[in-house]
Amino acid sequence: MTTVLTIAALTLREAARRRVLRSLAVLTVLLLGLSAWGFSRIDAEFGGLTSGEARLVAALVLNLVMFGLSLIAALGTAFLAGPTVAGETESGIALAMLARPVRRTSVLVGKWLGLVVFGTGFVAVAGFAQLLITRVTTGYWPPAPLTGLALLAGQAVVLLTLGLLLSTAISPMASGIVAVGLFGATWIAGVIGGFGTALGNDSIRRIGTVAHALLPTDGLWRGAMNAFQDPSLITSFSEAFEGHPFLSSAPLTPVYLVWAAVWVALVLGLAALAFQRRDL
Repeated sequence: MTTVLTIAALTLREAARRRVLRSLAVLTVLLLGLSAWGFSRIDAEFGGLTSGEARLVAALVLNLVMFGLSLIAALGTAFLAGPTVAGETESGIALAMLARPVRRTSVLVGKWLGLVVFGTGFVAVAGFAQLLITRVTTGYWPPAPLTGLALLAGQAVVLLTLGLLLSTAISPMASGIVAVGLFGATWIAGVIGGFGTALGNDSIRRIGTVAHALLPTDGLWRGAMNAFQDPSLITSFSEAFEGHPFLSSAPLTPVYLVWAAVWVALVLGLAALAFQRRDL
């Protein structure tokens, strides 16, 4: 356990030194600044809104901005996870580290834990800042902000775990590109599935269902969207939820949350097995 925590601390320190972190910080500040300006312009651009309509617009824009934050987190975690195994293996750092009596599994789990702390910390800080901006500029506060942020953090954990698995097989850059590509493809599949639900087409709806099972990032994202919405919007503006990519009509089921946790454990186990068998 001591080895795992030591590796986690070293991974977190190394992540803080990378240029990726500075890029993430710049992108996050820009997005928060743009969102503050956008929220402050809602009344001016949509004058005469009722209270229900104002909540709908605020929830919709909040989900849109949160998707931007989730994308930034996805990019950061994917490209930080890539060099974790592949980069250190190619540079020879891993060989020097594992020459000591240290188990490969402990090293991998430690690196994963450090990346988890980084990803969840980023989501917590950036997400809470965005919620405060929304509150100050529009007066809107979501009904379950902690649940929403936890699901966004879970989304980051899923993607970094996938990136860690990919980094045991391919180069650091390729693993990041593939992870982000799968993230985007799953989101598109979820949107297509939402349209299938709105149209009553089971064949199209299954596209989103299958994608949510294979890679839980979009499923967790849709749960987060639901947590950031006012519950009264579902009954007052039910037609707005049909097939909308930035509104969600139902929270996640406990079964799906359990599956997401099992998915992370399975993929992390595969990553440990692949790293154990990899030639250094």
